[in-house]
Amino acid sequence: MSPVSGARPFLLLSTREDPVAAQDEVRGFLAASGLPASMLAVMALGASPLPEPLELEAYSGIMLGGGPFNSSDDPARKSKSQLRVESEISALLDQLIEHDFPFLGACYGIGTLGTHQGGTVDRTHSEPVGLSHIELTEAGARDPLTAGLPPAFEAFVGHKEAVSTLPRHAVLLATSGPCPVQMFRIGTNLYATQFHPELDGDGLATRIAIYRDAGYFPPEEAGPLTELAYAADVTWPGLILRNFVQRYQR
Repeated sequence: MSPVSGARPFLLLSTREDPVAAQDEVRGFLAASGLPASMLAVMALGASPLPEPLELEAYSGIMLGGGPFNSSDDPARKSKSQLRVESEISALLDQLIEHDFPFLGACYGIGTLGTHQGGTVDRTHSEPVGLSHIELTEAGARDPLTAGLPPAFEAFVGHKEAVSTLPRHAVLLATSGPCPVQMFRIGTNLYATQFHPELDGDGLATRIAIYRDAGYFPPEEAGPLTELAYAADVTWPGLILRNFVQRYQR
């Protein structure tokens, strides 16, 4: 899509420490959203602190990708980097909630927003790397960010934790059998998905190679999972990112 003249960029917050994974995540968000590279600012939270407060008026909206951190990890086992990133994201969410500012968190993003808003995030509904059959709820079928999506679609997942109890004031937008909370909304403009709307076959194959020994799947399954990544049809989830950009670009 072509940016509106004078439009403000979107901001992608990245927690990925592996440079190849981080670079491919940016590629995925650009490809799925339709944004030109000039309209996506990127902040690598592992490399430098997040400004506090963030100048929200500099951006059209904020996106948070996945990464190696889990919100439900034992605090005593969290690294200094993870504790710092969590603190900074929590402070940012305070700011975003106050202003009902456009936000879309994917995978790790649903854990951060869910925890921040009083939901329960644990390992009850983890999903191995692969495809998940996502179904929109009645509210999801009416939401602007899911406009144009079919009632059910396939999406790539791979997560050790998930929201097991939705924040009381959240609106559930999408669900699945293995993981009941796949997408929700807070207020009018803050969203989170458990599945990855930015992932295509190339992106999943890249992550399978990088995170082969990270506990997301048995290492011996890397080959079959890579074949699945290239064979799967996951064209629908990216529409959520395109809708996000089209709705909030200003």
